[in-house]
Amino acid sequence: MPNTLVGLGPAKFLRIPSEGIVAAAVALALPRRPRVVLAAVFGVVLGALTLINFLDMGFTEYLGRSFNAILDWSLLGDAESYLEDTLGKTATVAVSVGAVVLVVLLCVLLALATVRLSNLLARHQRQATRGTLIAGVVWITCSSFGLQIAGGVPLASDRTANALEIKARQVRDTLHDEAEFRKVAKVDAFGNTPADQLVPDLRGKDMIFTFIESYGRSAIEDPIEAPGVDSTLDAQTKALAKAGFAAKSGWLTSATYGGSSWLGHSTTMSGLWVSNQQRYRTVMASDHLSITKAFQKTGDFDTVGVMPGIQKGWPEQSYYGLDKVYNAFQLGYQGPKFSWSTMPDQYALQQFQERVHSKKPADGKSRMSFLILTSSHQPWAPIPKMVPWDQLGDGSVFDAIQKAGNKASDVIADTTKSRQEYGKSVQYSVTALSQWLQRYGNDDTVLVFLGDHQPIARVSGNHASRDVPIAIVAKDPKVLDAIDSWNWTDGLRPAHDAPVWKMSAFRDKFLTAYGSTPHPKTN
Repeated sequence: MPNTLVGLGPAKFLRIPSEGIVAAAVALALPRRPRVVLAAVFGVVLGALTLINFLDMGFTEYLGRSFNAILDWSLLGDAESYLEDTLGKTATVAVSVGAVVLVVLLCVLLALATVRLSNLLARHQRQATRGTLIAGVVWITCSSFGLQIAGGVPLASDRTANALEIKARQVRDTLHDEAEFRKVAKVDAFGNTPADQLVPDLRGKDMIFTFIESYGRSAIEDPIEAPGVDSTLDAQTKALAKAGFAAKSGWLTSATYGGSSWLGHSTTMSGLWVSNQQRYRTVMASDHLSITKAFQKTGDFDTVGVMPGIQKGWPEQSYYGLDKVYNAFQLGYQGPKFSWSTMPDQYALQQFQERVHSKKPADGKSRMSFLILTSSHQPWAPIPKMVPWDQLGDGSVFDAIQKAGNKASDVIADTTKSRQEYGKSVQYSVTALSQWLQRYGNDDTVLVFLGDHQPIARVSGNHASRDVPIAIVAKDPKVLDAIDSWNWTDGLRPAHDAPVWKMSAFRDKFLTAYGSTPHPKTN
């Protein structure tokens, strides 16, 4: 059984499995009791491997990578929460119960089947021995000559043994990576930089860092998604220019794909390649300087986070150096949820304006704000629409829009519609952010906004890059002059051949461009 959806096909099930031949030979050589025990264990192992295959399929489809047996069990809880927000509690309970039943049935039925087969072999030992020898010779012959069936699939298979070896190696590499990454995280080019030597060229600025959920290169270049998104980016570039703002944009290669947005956030802000949950925990527990904490460390900035996607305790606030954080329950929203998204981006931005941006910090400080927008989160149904800014109120105005929107279940089931609606959700988020800036931005406002990762493979494609767009927008020409050597594209839409950096490279490039002096910390 293959471990990817694209690999599924009849040819994969017509191969001769070496593991089956070896298991038959062993069963024929053992007395009854050891044979039955070994057969039952073999069946349970097959059930577990089948489960791993299913998990690999899901993780490859949604996150662009295989399931990690050490790190990824915690993500199943997030998957359950996502299903509940998307399909409702009843459907989620049914899916969860069904999944548990499937796992039990896989292990029990395969164990019973392998015990039955071992008994058949024992009852017909002469024929079984002859058949096993013939099968072994055929397998060796097919393997030696590289014989294939339709689609270039080798007739001789050792897929199960290889799968076990790959997973064992993955466990070993994960444990090794944890130790090595801990050493890497202790090295920081700006770890000992004095406060007065951090971002001196941005003192006095109204700094805003914003992530747009699932905003990836596909939104700008995919033939279905791009026409609408590109026209929106071009229109908003012109609108911002009319309001006195200029922009430059480029590409970053995200550390994650399809989900786990926090890995993209932490990679960008820490300057470390945070590609899995263990690395994330290591970084969050470290004192490795984040961009946001650099502003707090100067002592010249109040630091605030607006996180409409946070619905529980968020200890990461300390790592990011945020003096105050507004979560989903602290923004006064009384309107409907839009699937996973707790509130529309336009409402979150208006609340940011009313609760934070419109108020001057105490003691003559400037402000650094960190915003995570959520309206472009899958399943992209229903999608909010822009309403007049002065009519947002407590969010109840979105009731009718939410009821008139698409059902998540209808969009999830249709790949073309998923791609279309994803493009519309990005248009909405970009429009909301751009209009907010035109409406409330000032001469000192500097906006850095980017995507956290590409959307899932069903939307971005099986071979899509991991690139996301990033833009810096400001009225002060000195802000963009400072990054002139980056060769980014003018405007909000990066050119196809604009520079591409690893997301982890952004922190040091940003801090250096705005006058920070490196003082390395090595332990």
